[in-house]
Amino acid sequence: MSDRPRVVLLGATGFVGSTILAELAREPLRVRAVARREALPPADAVADVEVRTADLTEPGAVAEAVADADVVIHSIAYIAGSSSWRIEDGDKAAERVNVDLVRDVVRALRDRPGTGLLFVGACSQVGPSQKAVLDGSEPDEPKGEYDRQKLAAERIVLDATAAGLVRGASIRLPTVFGPSAHPETRDKGVVSLMAGRALAGQPITMWHDGTVRRDLLPVRDVARALVAALGHVDALAGRHWLLGTGVGSPLGDVFRTVAGLVAERTGKPEVPVLSVDPPEYAETTDFRDVVIDPSRFASVTGWRARTPLSEALRETVEHCHTAAEAR
Repeated sequence: MSDRPRVVLLGATGFVGSTILAELAREPLRVRAVARREALPPADAVADVEVRTADLTEPGAVAEAVADADVVIHSIAYIAGSSSWRIEDGDKAAERVNVDLVRDVVRALRDRPGTGLLFVGACSQVGPSQKAVLDGSEPDEPKGEYDRQKLAAERIVLDATAAGLVRGASIRLPTVFGPSAHPETRDKGVVSLMAGRALAGQPITMWHDGTVRRDLLPVRDVARALVAALGHVDALAGRHWLLGTGVGSPLGDVFRTVAGLVAERTGKPEVPVLSVDPPEYAETTDFRDVVIDPSRFASVTGWRARTPLSEALRETVEHCHTAAEAR
């Protein structure tokens, strides 16, 4: 095993992190899966997987977790509430997780400047851009607290790379959805949220007329992208990279598809898809199209999104239905 690179995955039981773990486990690697809860690698793992439970906000915990890493994948995010990623302005608990832990990782790695660091960011960090398609060249002007904190963390990684302390890159994600790879973790994104409403017999609601488009990326493709990035850390280091499908799907069509899949799965009447007034906390970006051009990342790594939207939506509905029946 000594000739296998050691990859330390932080946040290995999260929605994205648990799926990254499942993908890493298929590779000839040594993987240290770190999270507050016990990570669950697949039984048929090819990788040598070490599971470590830790509260990384405790003093010294980060340094222990990333010791002897060849590459660290930082897939940790503070998610407030039961159904949203939004956080309040000035949320210090969120800042401790979203920003300070990244600073702790860089501090722990500074004596080993060859270590790779892949930070999982968000395409929404750019803020309400006027561009029809984002490609990573846009200036960052985030409006929400979550995006401001993610951008601050990303800059820590890129500044440390410029200073020669790590070989770091940020991989920004669009709207991600799909089945969770950990039984105690669920997707809090809009697709799974609306599937849950439909499964409960409630109308699916939109804050607009349904023509707003989103680049919806299945979480399985996200995990494949992070694994692909492992082989190109040097080429990726020093900047941020966008993931996406390159296609914007009208959310009205997506939600009607979800409603139909739920009806097919349960045998019950299809719930309506309705437009409603937006809440006070809605942000400008909630009403704008978001489409991502991932060609820069693809040109370096060879990755592309390959899971059809229809297949991913069906898998998501089936997963949400199974989880709802188990509760």
